[in-house]
Amino acid sequence: MKTLVVIDDEPVIREMLVRHLEAQGWQVFEADNGHEGLALVGKHRPVAVLCDLLMPGTNGFNVCRAIRSRRDELGDVTIIVTTGSSFTADRQNAFDAGANHYLVKPVSPQEIADILATIPPRTCDNDPASAPPRAPNGASDSALVRFWGVRGSIATPGPDTVRYGGNTSCVEVRVGGDIVILDAGTGIRLLGERLRREAAGQPVKAHLLLTHTHWDHIQGLPFFGPIHDSGSSVTVLGYEGARQSLLKTLSAQMDSTFFPVGLDQLAGGLTVRELHELEFRAGRVPVQAIFTNHPGVTLGYRLHTPGGSVVFMPDTEVLPFPRFRPIAASAKPTEDTEDFNSYKNQLLAEFAQGAELFICDAQYTAEEYERRVGWGHSCIDDTVQLALQAKVRHLLLFHHDPTHDDNTIDRLVEYARQLVARQGGQMQVDAAAEGMEIVLTRKPKTNPPAACPPPV
Repeated sequence: MKTLVVIDDEPVIREMLVRHLEAQGWQVFEADNGHEGLALVGKHRPVAVLCDLLMPGTNGFNVCRAIRSRRDELGDVTIIVTTGSSFTADRQNAFDAGANHYLVKPVSPQEIADILATIPPRTCDNDPASAPPRAPNGASDSALVRFWGVRGSIATPGPDTVRYGGNTSCVEVRVGGDIVILDAGTGIRLLGERLRREAAGQPVKAHLLLTHTHWDHIQGLPFFGPIHDSGSSVTVLGYEGARQSLLKTLSAQMDSTFFPVGLDQLAGGLTVRELHELEFRAGRVPVQAIFTNHPGVTLGYRLHTPGGSVVFMPDTEVLPFPRFRPIAASAKPTEDTEDFNSYKNQLLAEFAQGAELFICDAQYTAEEYERRVGWGHSCIDDTVQLALQAKVRHLLLFHHDPTHDDNTIDRLVEYARQLVARQGGQMQVDAAAEGMEIVLTRKPKTNPPAACPPPV
């Protein structure tokens, strides 16, 4: 009997694949994360591996690389990547990592079976949604959310962006003495100056959560003052990349070719830790993460504060139907595409469900989005619909397009509010702006808390 391993963190996908392939005579082992999947590959030496790209444990790119690095031991394993990402860069990165096939979900089980039918047999050696965690004892009764950079793609300083700001992605969340920073776009430079003034010569301690490593989300890090101050401690948390480690990516932008001080020459304490799970703590603040629809390995975060949840999803392409179209010109949306897109949107809505504050990608108008399908960003209409579906209290439009001046953003906010009103919603809608501060206060407890994951 031919053996294969299915590695996918979505139970519905795994169940469908396993049922179909076992009916065709395959011996199937399944895992819901990359680490367990690699362990099964090492134990059972399958002839084929079906692997998602965005998973906890370790991502699919690294699964491919790990299997290829053990070719002498494992043989010529056929790797079939099955993913929701139709981005050209992700496809090429998967092939570079060692994948043989790249199939964009929703995938027909018969299509997979046809590929597997061409593989000769080989003798083998060996035949979620729980209650969210709460902030631990000793935390403040409130949380402060402050915006330092709200622009997407590239910084846009100038007279036309004064009110909303021209710096790229950076948001500060404070819970008691814990400082959590979301992304390190150009806005983080001013945050660093503020933290230095407050500390008055004392060390600064903070956790920096990176959604991904595109320039507009990391380019301010070399200019973040506390990392240059002796005694300060900054822990950078993010997921492993598609092509290289998080540490290597951050080090590269501070190579002497680009910046005079290398990452290994900083006076302050900077620790880079790659996430392998989707639940953790930043200091004492419980955090959950989700993979979003954007090129590369990109996360959204949900911070559980005493005043309610803050969901930060700056880069994601909500998948509407029929507005969303496959990137390939020859491909056409089908009923399966609609079902799959609805399923992925439902996962995002469940992740943001009931949040006090939802900071979400809303870069384009619907007309602009028509020319930018597949770029990894959303239009106002789809972001509002997602927020209504998630029943969030306050939506902050984020990742403003470089071409949108203050007056344009004013009009987009009014349009978004009209969309909510037409559906009878009560959700508050604003556009994120530099300098904006929002205080979330503790609500009466209604349910017993769940245990926190260990601190990172």
